[in-house]
Amino acid sequence: MLLSKGFEVEMYTGTPEGDIVGLSDRIVRDLEGFVREPDSRNVEYTTAPLCCYDRLLCAILRPRRQLRKYLQKIGNYTLIPGSTLSLGGGDRFYRSDPNNPYHDYIEQTYGTTVVTASIHMNVGIDDPEDLLQACRLIRVEAPLYLALSASSPFFDGKATGYHSTRWHIFPKTPAQIPLFESHAHFIRWTEEQLAKGTMQNVRHLWSSVRPNGDRRPYCLNRLELRICDLITNPISLLAVMALLEARLTQLLQDPSLDPLQLSRLPAATRAEDLIAITNANEEAAAHRSLDAQLRHWQDGRKILAREWIEEIYQEVLPIAKQRGIACFLSPVKKILREGNQAQQWMQQYEAGWDIRSIITRAIQTTELQEQELEHKLCQPLLVA
Repeated sequence: MLLSKGFEVEMYTGTPEGDIVGLSDRIVRDLEGFVREPDSRNVEYTTAPLCCYDRLLCAILRPRRQLRKYLQKIGNYTLIPGSTLSLGGGDRFYRSDPNNPYHDYIEQTYGTTVVTASIHMNVGIDDPEDLLQACRLIRVEAPLYLALSASSPFFDGKATGYHSTRWHIFPKTPAQIPLFESHAHFIRWTEEQLAKGTMQNVRHLWSSVRPNGDRRPYCLNRLELRICDLITNPISLLAVMALLEARLTQLLQDPSLDPLQLSRLPAATRAEDLIAITNANEEAAAHRSLDAQLRHWQDGRKILAREWIEEIYQEVLPIAKQRGIACFLSPVKKILREGNQAQQWMQQYEAGWDIRSIITRAIQTTELQEQELEHKLCQPLLVA
């Protein structure tokens, strides 16, 4: 039995030349299934929770096809890859809903550091204690998913030196987020943050991973991995999801994988040490992604991100084969071999390409990938 899963996909809209243009107010008004972000330059859609990867692939593609048709209808607009304002615009906020007081707070508090595009991955786990245990494991391994997904080496027309500029600048909120030891701990901590005002509402928990549900923090039913940059290639996106699902399945079968149990760090300070290591690993992964030197949560040893991912891949491959999803998992190896989006872009940049040329080529490649997948795999569903 596969776990239910889905994506929240944030994407920029703009011109074929790579200039990002705010259109979300028009998109949300005219198309069903899209929601606005505080800044109008990106727009979000969400896939329904599905177990089958074939159906999930089509659920990723169908809204994009509809959106592309709409963008062509209202002007010569398209979808822009990447997770930051690559070519410019980082000096100004473009409000999508001027009358929304929460958006007032976002703009005044964070500015354009939150005007990013990302992928949030949701995986269904009904038991709240199992879910919090899953959040602990994926929290300490979240830097690996960032390393696979990094796609924001440029900001405001410059190479920043980071593979994920998005996660480097994104305001993780609240500033200190513990490794939740139980559902009761999560409830108590959330209520305290709301009372202190460090969270404006239950959604105002911006960490790499969080428990999610219909009535947070009390009713929870899914893990939400929020650290990933935008992965525009649907096959790569499903591969990262397959790695996440296989790892979670492994944990559900063997709860001793819980970092609070399995880590050999000193018991008295284990929870705090795990958070300190994880925070440093997140920053290192934002900087060098697959080539980042990280510290392993089990014993603090140093390990390259790509080597750690390879270790987990080999651990979960038998589970993926047993569940019939090994074919969806296998493209992880291609990412490790050929590099993530940021690394490929930086290779072009170091070879002398200018940033606009890199982005415009990526725009064309992304659309071609979608067209090929539509025709080969999803045409019956998409035409329906």
